Amino acid sequence: MASNIPEETSSFVGRGAELVGLEHALATGRLTTLTGTGGVGKTRLAVRAAVRAEPGYRDGVRWADLAPLHDDELLLATVSDAVGLSDHTLRMPIDVLCEWLADKQLLLVLDSCEHLRPACAHLLGEILTTSPGLTVLATSRQPLDIKGEQLVEVEPLPVEGAADALTLFRERAGAAAPGTPFDEPATAAAAAEVCRRLEGIPLAIELAAAAVGRQSVQEIAHRLGHRLDVFADASLRPVRHRTLRTTIGWSHELCAPLERLLWARLTVLRGDFDEDTAATVCAGGPLTRDGVRAALRGLVAKSVVVRDGVRHRMLDTLREYGRMWLAELGEERAAADRHAACFLQLARSAHAGWTGDDQILWYHRIAESHADLCAALDHLLAHDTAAAQEMAGRIGFFWCCCGHLPQTRGYAQRALDAGPARGPHRTRALWVLGICLLLQGDHRAAERTGEECTRAAAEDGTDEGVLAAAYLRGLTHLMTGEPEKGLREAERVLRATGAGTPLESAYRLRCHLITVFALTGLGRLDEAGEAAAVLRAACEAQDECWTRSYADYQLALIALLQGRAEPAAAHARSMLAGKHRLRDSFGIALGLDILAAAIAAQGEGARAARVYGTGHVYWRMVGHPQRGTPELGPLREACERQAREAVGDAAYLRAFEQGRADSAEAGLALALHGELLT
Repeated sequence: MASNIPEETSSFVGRGAELVGLEHALATGRLTTLTGTGGVGKTRLAVRAAVRAEPGYRDGVRWADLAPLHDDELLLATVSDAVGLSDHTLRMPIDVLCEWLADKQLLLVLDSCEHLRPACAHLLGEILTTSPGLTVLATSRQPLDIKGEQLVEVEPLPVEGAADALTLFRERAGAAAPGTPFDEPATAAAAAEVCRRLEGIPLAIELAAAAVGRQSVQEIAHRLGHRLDVFADASLRPVRHRTLRTTIGWSHELCAPLERLLWARLTVLRGDFDEDTAATVCAGGPLTRDGVRAALRGLVAKSVVVRDGVRHRMLDTLREYGRMWLAELGEERAAADRHAACFLQLARSAHAGWTGDDQILWYHRIAESHADLCAALDHLLAHDTAAAQEMAGRIGFFWCCCGHLPQTRGYAQRALDAGPARGPHRTRALWVLGICLLLQGDHRAAERTGEECTRAAAEDGTDEGVLAAAYLRGLTHLMTGEPEKGLREAERVLRATGAGTPLESAYRLRCHLITVFALTGLGRLDEAGEAAAVLRAACEAQDECWTRSYADYQLALIALLQGRAEPAAAHARSMLAGKHRLRDSFGIALGLDILAAAIAAQGEGARAARVYGTGHVYWRMVGHPQRGTPELGPLREACERQAREAVGDAAYLRAFEQGRADSAEAGLALALHGELLT
């Protein structure tokens, strides 16, 4: 399993002793929590420690950022995503996660646990009990209070002796204002005074250093010192907390009025964001879209916002301060409304762009915006149920393909319960709910939902609804071993509907896919192959990846059933390449099974066994035993039999276990390139 440690975007200063101690803590205990006040550098220390520790964990380091979560609703899903689990089951999600982690040897980092402490403690109690190879590193302002927790208090940087605080100030000030004369005694003394007054707190030092250039170091030392003296006796807060809060307030005062307004409005965004998203969510009143862009540059220059390429983010402590000002301004509801409208439009654009050449881009944008989309849906469910129903329907299929089935099902059901009782948006939400039920293996409920969706689509009278309902019902027939019914369903609606708009073409493509699957299931392989080739060409002309990859899958299956193993393997690899681009674990699992069967049919037993083992890794990632349409069962049995006959039982088992031991990414790379790694 590849690691996902955040990249460091600036230099790392000091902390040598802390890293040694943390290395010892991770080696001797299974749960270590870095505690300390906000802004003291817990996350930066955790990143550096994780990089150093990574070689010692067979399955790598997986990082879960909990800062975007406002409550514990998404905690389990966030951790599951972080460790590569894409749950497609009806089981309790915590049980699926525990099973997935049971044989892993990895370091899990939970960053920013303080606002979710009870939920984090409960989750860790479960997964540490069932996963003996799991080690957890958490960051939190307070201990998690769980048995076996080792606490490592993160102190500010030293301001005397080694004076790492001064090194940090000089490096950051030098980046903000190259040529700052630190070799001059007055400037050097002022820099040391700044670090001393800020008590070595890294975030406070970085905010002060960002002001160098607009003010001299001496001016910063004087103004900060005066402000800290004024507030020294005016607060009962702990000294370090007061120092940081005062520094943030001073930085806030240094901002232009529109920069302060943007600071407040940005806090409604849950995750990283780009400039266009900031402009859409934050523009209004005196702050124009161009004004947002200019103010954002100012906040980056002042280290209030961190820029990483085209993405931006705000640290938790600064977000909390901005959220306080948003409340003071009385803009919380307006900001949430703008945020929800922005992400509803994202859902509309992604849905409309399904068949365009940006399909992959939309997939990734929807995946990356998950926390913001959930927040927008929650807001709309409370304040605009019709819009919530529309949004759940438009993003639901993306979420199904990304593996967020439990959440998708929950949101679709809530939107159906709360929203309008009829209309195209309700029909689409019914379709999404039915797909979720089907992918989770609840065929009976999927069949009932498909019937309801068909009635709603007939009432709407739109081609999109009719085609969507037919796809759902046809797929249900295929999964339950009734390809003849699936074929009739698809052919009926394809005759009854026109080519329509590009959006409706997406639904037509899916219904054509049902036709191909059904013909294969009925053994009409020549017809199925011809239909699959036509469908693939239509998808390729539109640069549509999702349906095309399943057309490749069918072409591989058809070729294999016709005894043409070599082209079957080529089509299977083409399918896998497409599913890899989409990050579709369920599709990859299917593709690996069919590729293993094709390789076994060519007499390469060890290679087939290893690919088959990797397939089992992906099936575990979705929480299912092997799934698919009924004709896959005999092929899987033939694959194992042929592979065993080719190399013998012992060699087969060795290769199969090697495939299961490979990381998912390495195993998939092996399958795609067709070469065993040595």
